[in-house]
Amino acid sequence: MNMEPIDFVVTWVDDSDPEWQRQRRRYQANPVENGDAPNRFRDWGLLRYWFRGVEAFAPWVHRVYFVTCGQRPDWLNVNHPKLTLVDHRDYIPLEHLPTFNSNVIELYLHRIPGLSEHFVLFNDDVYLTAPTRPEDFFRDGLPCEPALMDTITANDPGNLLPYFQINNFGIINRRFQKREVLRRNAGKFFTWKYGRELPRNLLLAPFQYFSCFRDPHLTSAYLKRTFQHVWDEEGALLEASGMERFRSRMDYSHWLMKAWQICEGNFVPRPTSWGRHFELHEDSRITQAIEKQTYHAVCLNDSYMTVDFEGLQPALLHSFQKILPKPSAFECDPAQTPASP
Repeated sequence: MNMEPIDFVVTWVDDSDPEWQRQRRRYQANPVENGDAPNRFRDWGLLRYWFRGVEAFAPWVHRVYFVTCGQRPDWLNVNHPKLTLVDHRDYIPLEHLPTFNSNVIELYLHRIPGLSEHFVLFNDDVYLTAPTRPEDFFRDGLPCEPALMDTITANDPGNLLPYFQINNFGIINRRFQKREVLRRNAGKFFTWKYGRELPRNLLLAPFQYFSCFRDPHLTSAYLKRTFQHVWDEEGALLEASGMERFRSRMDYSHWLMKAWQICEGNFVPRPTSWGRHFELHEDSRITQAIEKQTYHAVCLNDSYMTVDFEGLQPALLHSFQKILPKPSAFECDPAQTPASP
């Protein structure tokens, strides 16, 4: 059993903020590439349910660090004893600010003052939808994550994700010998817990180098010391990528830290059935999965501008309201503070 305190970190942006919009226009990159597409910043109005999910399904959490560029919703109870507001200026070097690059925001997380050694990173599109235990995230002090080998692919020239993976695994393959990693951690790479994902690991095992690891796009459990160690070893590359104010082909992502943990063997395999990643533009089973609480966590990934926002947002609100109808202590009394939608 994990007895160390576990913190949650969640990042958020209010894309309707006029000052944020002004700064974004000032530094705006090429809008064709998806590092600057409007859907990358679109707020679905579901943040209340992120906090309700934490209170209902992870009451054991030590602290919640709410990371923004100084923004906060009107309804947020900033006096909640477990809540810490974090401004980008509190931990990101000032020469990198303002930044609209989620990779930069996440690569510096270990510098957040007071953050526990064991922490879980949430993007604001990842929600808890069923009860969890500390052991869902850490066991015997080690992060719970799947080790799923994969190949790098792209479905669009503007998709930046393959570039992040190539950059990350350029470092990983320089620092780790794949054959030795698999030999030392065979029981963690080749386990029944991965279900239908296991054959891919078996098929990719003979190749000399890691191409990438498949990220389930859910929560990410981290040891703060891993971030510090990677920065100590590769700080020059990471620092240079921090100058990119929007996501770019030069970026490294926090998945580098996850891959490093996996290659060091500092993880415990977690079943792939624990959570589910949904693409909002193509999957009609999202609301059913939320209402039936099929998974402990879901990711509602907003990857394309073609999403029917006007039609889907009310349906998602309805589904979350079904499983989390009561305001949490993270919300102010509506009689005292006007609520945002």
